[in-house]
Amino acid sequence: MTILDETYTLSNGSEIPKLGLGTWFIDDDQVAEAVRAAVAIGYRNIDTAQAYGNERGVGEGVRTAGVARDELFVSTKLAAEIKDHGQAVDAIDGSLEKLGIEYIDLMLIHSPQPWDDFRGGDYAEGNREAWRALESAHQAGKIRAIGVSNFRQQDMENILQGATVVPHVNQLLVHAGNTPSELLEYCEDKQILVEAYSPIAHGAILQSTEVQAMAEKYGVSVPQLCIRYTLQLGTVSLPKTANPEHMRSNAAVDFEISGDDMEALRGLRGVDYGEHSAFPVYSGK
Repeated sequence: MTILDETYTLSNGSEIPKLGLGTWFIDDDQVAEAVRAAVAIGYRNIDTAQAYGNERGVGEGVRTAGVARDELFVSTKLAAEIKDHGQAVDAIDGSLEKLGIEYIDLMLIHSPQPWDDFRGGDYAEGNREAWRALESAHQAGKIRAIGVSNFRQQDMENILQGATVVPHVNQLLVHAGNTPSELLEYCEDKQILVEAYSPIAHGAILQSTEVQAMAEKYGVSVPQLCIRYTLQLGTVSLPKTANPEHMRSNAAVDFEISGDDMEALRGLRGVDYGEHSAFPVYSGK
């Protein structure tokens, strides 16, 4: 049994594989092959988003991967700019159509604010409207589980005010050097599973001499150490790659980080994302 066979159980009883394939930055005409390669290696958790522009290709990969649909866990995200019930309803149906599948395993609100106003204005009512659309699609069986992404505690509490379904998932930027411990504890208390995107810090962590030295101690690569770190935090880990060799390496994490080293990684601060700081989620807001 490897990490690819291990799952968490969401609060609604659904099982989600602990390790998934992130597809951000994989072009629509290339992602189907990446999905098929990942599934052949053993991945069963595939993550995309409307904003990635590759739902069509992800759906093609899912449909042609050679395994039963119910063996795969497919996630997508409602565009961050949609803060209206009617638009959200249409966008949910649009994702189902683009993916070409009968149901989505998990759909998230991508961000509590539109990307051009990330961590900016008040979108509380719009988020509640979008959430209401996700709840309806969930009740109708179009989506098996629903959640949010990049939501802080106050954003979560806004959703919970009028929710009939507590979010099953919150997908967050979590990696060595950016561990939002209080938010992780809050989500755990609410039985909201956290998914860690960019567990390798969008590549920035590769330059850390401290992390390099720790990886050498365990006889693993820096990406393997960082993925293992997010798994031991109790999160789903979603490294993104189109390279089958990297997919295999990312899944070779059958080792245990000691308690002291976990604390050292948890205490890291100040990762420099370089050119990627232009993206809102890496901007430090």
